[in-house]
Amino acid sequence: MLAAKEKTILTESAPEYWEQACRELMKQDRILKKLIPKYGSGFLVTRGDAFTTLARAIVGQQISVAAAQAVWDRVMIACKKKMHPKNVLSLSTEELRAARLSGRKVEYIRDLADHFDSGRLHANQWKDMDDESVIKELSAIRGIGRWTAEMFLIFNMVRPNILPLDDVGLIKAISLNYFSGEPVSRHEAREVAANWAPWRTVATWYMWRSIDPIPVEY
Repeated sequence: MLAAKEKTILTESAPEYWEQACRELMKQDRILKKLIPKYGSGFLVTRGDAFTTLARAIVGQQISVAAAQAVWDRVMIACKKKMHPKNVLSLSTEELRAARLSGRKVEYIRDLADHFDSGRLHANQWKDMDDESVIKELSAIRGIGRWTAEMFLIFNMVRPNILPLDDVGLIKAISLNYFSGEPVSRHEAREVAANWAPWRTVATWYMWRSIDPIPVEY
């Protein structure tokens, strides 16, 4: 999870399904009935830029929110404050490593930039593709697995029913809210989330808010 702090234009309004989802989730789930009013003033926001969303997700892999933000800030400085595939490709490996990216993440973000710059992705078709089809195409890029693709579906495409079971924050929140802090298996998390359909993205967003009041953004 990443909390964005740089000054970037964000979507000003909630997704069109947000209010309906909140109403139905409060009826369907006893925990969300309490959480949604507590954090009800916020909603999922997106930058609407596919490359930036995916690049941030790569930067944020396997490190803390604070560390990811610090590295992202350095990457943005290296790119002269404009995150664009050509800007990334213009940087040397040494310049990207100087921004505190690991060697592997340098490879990943350059491969991502190359996919966008070469036109190998069908980005203009994603809006008409189902969730699993988008995940499959994105997973062909080095360093992008299911979790990263799901973050993209949530934060860029604002798909309403995504359940990122590989997300540590989500599993922690389910553990704290539904199992009194006891360890939770993927199966148990999936069973809890069955009650959230077809609004699992919205429920996940509130789970994240329950452990970190700062809204999650990519």
